[in-house]
Amino acid sequence: MYIVILAGGSGTRFWPLSRGKSPKQLMSILGGKSMLQRTVERVLPLNPEGVLVVTNAVQAGETAIQLEQYRNEVRIDIVEEPVGRNTAPAIGLAAAIIANHDPDALMAVLPADHYITDEEEFRRILRTGGEQARSGCLVTLGIVPTQPETGYGYIEVAAEMNGSGPYPVRRFVEKPNREKALEFLDAGNFFWNSGMFIWRADVILDRIKEHMPVLAAALASLSISVGKLELSGLKPQVAEMYQAITGESIDYGVMEKADNVVVIPSSFGWSDVGSWSALPEVIEPDDAGNVMINVNGQVNLDSRGCLVYGGGKLVALVGVDDLIVVDTADAVLLCSKDRAQDVKKVVEELQRRGLPKYL
Repeated sequence: MYIVILAGGSGTRFWPLSRGKSPKQLMSILGGKSMLQRTVERVLPLNPEGVLVVTNAVQAGETAIQLEQYRNEVRIDIVEEPVGRNTAPAIGLAAAIIANHDPDALMAVLPADHYITDEEEFRRILRTGGEQARSGCLVTLGIVPTQPETGYGYIEVAAEMNGSGPYPVRRFVEKPNREKALEFLDAGNFFWNSGMFIWRADVILDRIKEHMPVLAAALASLSISVGKLELSGLKPQVAEMYQAITGESIDYGVMEKADNVVVIPSSFGWSDVGSWSALPEVIEPDDAGNVMINVNGQVNLDSRGCLVYGGGKLVALVGVDDLIVVDTADAVLLCSKDRAQDVKKVVEELQRRGLPKYL
């Protein structure tokens, strides 16, 4: 099995800590290793044939530095995208590279910035998914929901579920409002869409050809050494290819349209750590429900449910609830916890105002 790690995101919901050159996946938000390094370490016990990390030109240098320490354990190749085109081109590019080396090779596609507590169970699920994918299935991991989450997409399967799966996918559902999310939770046959997939390289390329012919033609134009994993000379070809395609997610481009798509129900302590408000799920709050990160002491007077990234300073909270405070060298974020998803709008506004030094 090859591991494909998607690591080109910008992590805009973690502004101002996450920036274009140092996004969430390259940072140590939780302490210790970066999220990208944690992702690689998580899959090493699987003894993968290789790891392909798809990132962008801005982040490629730091990505290579962070992964250097693992090169004596597994082959790691870094594939640069000249511009972000969402997940379908990134996955298609990785599949084309792998397929030219080993057409029916299994590939697991993983985001670089997810948090998982039960790593052994996660690896067990990947092995199970690999067994299913060998037969030609497109396998996705569906997280068993624990609450009516409105920040995730959902996957619906047939109501009659027996055993542990995998189950044929009935439909993919966009992020719902709270009322719909409650309905999904009560129904019992909906799973959170984790964005993690397992399939054979030749199978996903065939489905891309069927449902995304423009992308398939662009991928077919690449001249990749047959029979060996060789990426030299590929960069200018990829730059030209990306001028000819548009961005699309693999969910919309392929998964929502393809046949033989199955989901494996998964419970391994997962979070996509999608915004500042998600950190209490992965960092134990104190008795008042506050999460304090990178602080040099704290004083709490009647404050609850706050999240503070203190920039190494003493932090005092006085009579505030459910507040997010992020202090960096050149910017400070103050945000109500229930508006954490809107932090990305700050980045959009900074772009509109032409303030790249804060991006």
